[in-house]
Amino acid sequence: MNGLIEFIKALGPARIAAMGAVAAILIGVFAFIIFRVTSPQMTTLYNELTLEDSAAIVTQLESQGVQFKLTRQGATILVAKEQVARLRMQLAAEGLPTGGSIGYEIFDRTDTLGATSFVQNINHLRAMEGELSRTIGSLDRIRAARVHLVIPERQLFQKDRRPPSASIVLSVRGALGPGEIRAVQHLVATAVDGLDPDRVSIVDETGRLLASGVGNDEDGMLTASLQERNQAIEGRLRNQVEEILNSIVGPGRARVRVNAEVDYNRLTETTETFDPEGQVVRSTQTKEEASSAISRNGQVTVGNQLPQAEGDVGQGGDRDTTSVTEEIVNYEISRSTRTEVIEAGQINRLSVAVLVDGTYQPDGNGDPVYTPRSQETLDRIAVLVRSAIGFDEERGDLVEVVNLQFALPPQEDLLAESDGLFDFTRDDIIRFAELGVLFLIAVLLLLFVVRPLLRRIVTPEEKQPQELMIGPDGTLVVETDVPQEDEAEDEFVIEWLEQAKQEGAMQASSIAKVGDMIKDHPTEAVNIVRGWLDEQAA
Repeated sequence: MNGLIEFIKALGPARIAAMGAVAAILIGVFAFIIFRVTSPQMTTLYNELTLEDSAAIVTQLESQGVQFKLTRQGATILVAKEQVARLRMQLAAEGLPTGGSIGYEIFDRTDTLGATSFVQNINHLRAMEGELSRTIGSLDRIRAARVHLVIPERQLFQKDRRPPSASIVLSVRGALGPGEIRAVQHLVATAVDGLDPDRVSIVDETGRLLASGVGNDEDGMLTASLQERNQAIEGRLRNQVEEILNSIVGPGRARVRVNAEVDYNRLTETTETFDPEGQVVRSTQTKEEASSAISRNGQVTVGNQLPQAEGDVGQGGDRDTTSVTEEIVNYEISRSTRTEVIEAGQINRLSVAVLVDGTYQPDGNGDPVYTPRSQETLDRIAVLVRSAIGFDEERGDLVEVVNLQFALPPQEDLLAESDGLFDFTRDDIIRFAELGVLFLIAVLLLLFVVRPLLRRIVTPEEKQPQELMIGPDGTLVVETDVPQEDEAEDEFVIEWLEQAKQEGAMQASSIAKVGDMIKDHPTEAVNIVRGWLDEQAA
């Protein structure tokens, strides 16, 4: 302990303070680096939240003791990356986020026991609007949605009923196509009883009318639908051809365009055919009649008036006998009826244009050299294209395969031969950059702050030589308060004065040593002085 105390005293307060400052700086820097390295990586839990949803979610996170961070004025909530899935499931069980609307959970409240039918109807309408808003907002191109439903109440003894209508305000990412707008209309129409898709009006956040909702033009919608169907057919055929060509010429080294002429006329044809050679007897009817009559020459008696009374023919009467046979034969001729319905969408003609790039081989300098493809290769590609699109020569289909050099040569993929060890995500790269910056700051701090302080502490203080000079009273004085500015003036001192100072310093040093010896050995000093005195007396 004595040695430690002496060492601390030898250091002095300035060095001890410097050592404390260095230790504090090192502890702070390394504590910050350790905290940043070990802190959990924050990622987005929910984005584009309303203030109501943010407040509810923050309350749930605080009750669970989960560390979170709010950004973009509360619209985005960040949590630890490994907790995202679990927290989303827990919040979904609580019905969060609601998207700023109330759905059917409004009926989960227990204070609706004494509610009137009017309040229940209003709550049902709010629930339908909230559920539709959530469903529409879950679509990829739609950020948020507000739905307003108008469902007229059916009055008693009223024959006519006003149809319901709906209005929707969308906050979209980019622009919605006609097909997506109609999808939203049909989604809302099928969810509300009696609502027609033509009575759903849609407006985006900029105030642009996407659907009027007052009975859209059926011809215009039909035309748009036919165009989309035509584009779908062309896109499907193009994808089939490009998939084959990418395996042959490489990805991005072929361009395919398909033009399809589609017949959208719906045709119903009924044909009735009779075959006279195929007649058969359907029914036969035979009728035979026989009658006889006797002429009485005007004599009327009781006997000949009786039924089946033949009377006396020989007494001036004549007999007439008639026999008739009638036969009716009905024949049925074979008949066939054929009804054929040809639906719209039949392809009348296909035109396919295929542009393929050539091959590139490096030359002696490593530069790519273009080489066109052979005609045999182009013919094989054309055969594959015809097979992929269902080529029909009778309907006039056309396939053209042309080989031309592209403006840009294929770029070498530097990561093509990667074994997957360096496939980092964007978050990993940002994390590595942050750690690199922290490491660089730590190195610079060690080199330019800590190292000079340590060097100053470890390096011993050099004692400047003390000069002895003769004072006015003839005594030796240690010159300690000589300013450094006087060193320049010492060059102009006379040489003999310098030598005198040196000799005086040596004498003073010798006298000081003698004095120390006398103090240490007084008895011997007294004997020596006595010896000198005896020598002088003799």
